[in-house]
Amino acid sequence: MSSLRVAIGFDPGLATTGYGVVCDGPGGWKAVAGGIIQTRAGTARAERLCTLHHEAQLLIERHAPMGVAVEEVFFATNAQTAMRTAEARGVLLMAAQGVPVRGYTPLQVKKRVTGYGKASKWQVQAMVQRLLNLAEIPRPDDVADALALALCYLLEEKGVCPRRDEYV
Repeated sequence: MSSLRVAIGFDPGLATTGYGVVCDGPGGWKAVAGGIIQTRAGTARAERLCTLHHEAQLLIERHAPMGVAVEEVFFATNAQTAMRTAEARGVLLMAAQGVPVRGYTPLQVKKRVTGYGKASKWQVQAMVQRLLNLAEIPRPDDVADALALALCYLLEEKGVCPRRDEYV
């Protein structure tokens, strides 16, 4: 049995979804992959969601993670944006069928990665860079957020940040 533990994090969005793949092995954490899944504006929403589902499924098949972390949707001032993000999140949950999924709020991600729930976006990105020993902060922001989500999953698996609430 392999000692590598792999998690994929997704930062959902209809136009842009960030993903980050992190493994935890004998040498510590390592970023395996990171990027974005983009869908074209002007394309029917159902087609965009189908593209997101397909691309996420391919990533999950390719990296065979022990688990998937997806950012929880929190209601912003723009209800339409929140609904589209929720739709994207639902498609990601469907793509992860058969793989354990955990959801994390932005506050939970900040607390688990930096130790402070009100950390700035920059502080989270800098800590992701440091924890994964990256030469630069991952860009765009969606990738850094997705890597942070994957780290949350792996931290929880190690018992560093146990959950008090269960999801899915």
